[in-house]
Formats: sequence, C-alpha cells, structure tokens
Amino acid sequence: MDLGGSILISMPGMGDPRFEKSVILVCAHSPEGAMGLIVNKPAPDLDFAGLLEHLDIARAPEGRDIRVHFGGPVERGRGFVLHSRDYHASGGTMDVAGGFGMTATLDILQDLANGDGPAQALLALGYAGWGPGQLEGEIARNDWLTDDAAAEVIFAPDDSGKWAAALKRMGIDPLMLSAAAGHA
Repeated sequence: MDLGGSILISMPGMGDPRFEKSVILVCAHSPEGAMGLIVNKPAPDLDFAGLLEHLDIARAPEGRDIRVHFGGPVERGRGFVLHSRDYHASGGTMDVAGGFGMTATLDILQDLANGDGPAQALLALGYAGWGPGQLEGEIARNDWLTDDAAAEVIFAPDDSGKWAAALKRMGIDPLMLSAAAGHA
C-alpha cells in the first residue's frame, strides 16, 4: 500500500489532540515509514510576513502572502512549503503524488517574497511522521480515513472547513461519524 499523495482524515475519538479533526497530505510512504503535513491547522501567533522578517528575507511590495500551518509535531522548527506543481527548485523540490510539490529550501520563500513562486502554496512548520507499519496500524485501528488528495481541499482558504470538506468529498456527513469503532 502506497499512500503518497493521499489524505488522512482523522476520525472522532482519535485520542491525540494534536491530530483532532486533522487533514494530512501524505507526502511520502514506503515500508520504512511515512511523512505528511497537516494542512488545516494554522500556526498560532505566526504569519508569513513575520517569518520572512525573522529569516531576514526582504519582501517586495508585490510579495505574496501565504498561510503558515502547524504541519505536525516532528521538527517543529523546520519549514516545508506544500505547493502546486508549477514550481520546481532544482535539488530542493520533492514531487508528491497527486499533483503537488514540497520544497524545504529558502529559495521558495524568497520567490514568494518577490511575488513569484507557485500559484498555490502553504507553509507548514513541522511534520507528521510514522515508523515502519505504524500508519498502517493506525488505519487498521480506524484512527484515519484515507482518500485521494484534492487541491481544492488542500489549498482551500477556510482551514476550519477542510476536515468537513474532505469527509463530504467521500460522501460522509461529519455529524454521522462516531468515536466508537467496530470490525465485522
């Protein structure tokens, strides 16, 4: 099973408040583990302009503004820009299945600050990571639903509505979900 390019949608009763009502884009998945970015949890008290200032990156008058998110609990000081595939930094962009790219170099921040860069982007600080078999176990335990990723969910302007929107794309009414899981 390769979930790269899929989204994980947390189930009620997840048990870990960091992932409550989370939507995660799985960027890489292999027998060695998985890595993904939470795309619907804005970083509290941090905006793109402040981050650029902290990194001493000058912002041009036509500079772009993107949302900053809590990407996950691992390496929270490390930034990843998740973006549309119309941007590629040589040696710094990883192609993510489903039509996405992920760049973790300063080049993309400088490009965005100058008004360039990808058409769609969000910045995630930290990431979600799983060891070998861990994600598969969580899915089997009914912690996550999986679906194909859609740019209209990933880059939607309303972060608070992404969880419900992802469920609705699957034909699931969020009000009908239960925190109790069962197996037939």
